[in-house]
Amino acid sequence: MSTPDTTKTPATRHPAPQPQPQPQPQARAVCLGPRSVAALTLVSATGVGAFGWPLLAGPGSRVGAHAQDAPWLFAGLLVLLVAVVAATISESGLGPKAVAMLGVLAATGAALRPVGAGTAGIEPMFFLMVLSGRVLGPGFGFVLGSVTMFASALLTGGVGPWMPFQMLAMGWFTMGAGLLPGPDRLRGRGELLMLAGYGFLAAFAYGTVMNLSGWPFMDALASNVAFDPQAALPANLARFLAYCGATSLGWDLGRAAVTVVLTLTLGATLLKALRRATRRAAFESPVTFEPR
Repeated sequence: MSTPDTTKTPATRHPAPQPQPQPQPQARAVCLGPRSVAALTLVSATGVGAFGWPLLAGPGSRVGAHAQDAPWLFAGLLVLLVAVVAATISESGLGPKAVAMLGVLAATGAALRPVGAGTAGIEPMFFLMVLSGRVLGPGFGFVLGSVTMFASALLTGGVGPWMPFQMLAMGWFTMGAGLLPGPDRLRGRGELLMLAGYGFLAAFAYGTVMNLSGWPFMDALASNVAFDPQAALPANLARFLAYCGATSLGWDLGRAAVTVVLTLTLGATLLKALRRATRRAAFESPVTFEPR
């Protein structure tokens, strides 16, 4: 009579699943303090008034009576305010490493702007501003957008009363990318889609607010889409929308499309490069010099 085999086959052990590496917290080139936030809030509120006064001023108001002079006055005021904000943010912690990266990115953006000059909406500079603001944060993004637009205006000869408005609008554009959610967690395709969507909408917003800065210069007697100081808000709003559709809609659409295409095709590579550069820069650690 055979005895039963009592030996047990050892159970197969599966290796325990390894935890997925979590994204490292994203370094910030500038940590905004209370003074910097207050300065940004002040200049943004003033900028809203500088851009939107044609729609905010009532019929027959004194501001509307100076429709040809107001953009010049606001341009001078915005230059001072943007300079104050940049100085405040610099004082809050824009160290030598951040200044070096600011110079590189601003020079690159200024060099990219003339690439599409004269061609409807082909402006790759906006794609660089979106990704830079996303990686380096809202404070650095505002300074980068303003400095890049200033440098590109000097490079292309585009200096005029519109330049301060461009500096502020580009500062908003780049700062907004730094305020998008999930800077430390969201990665991959989802992040690219979010940045592409933001770039698409912000490209139209940039063109719209820049239209507001030049719209009052038009003579109401010369066109039925020009700003009329004696008209009420609904009439002027209809004129402004018609002005945008007739003058800049095609350009804004081209800018938005180029920003989306470049973000989806080159965004992953550039985001990795920018994040690698910020890790190596170690903005949080102070710069020390060894004695010779």
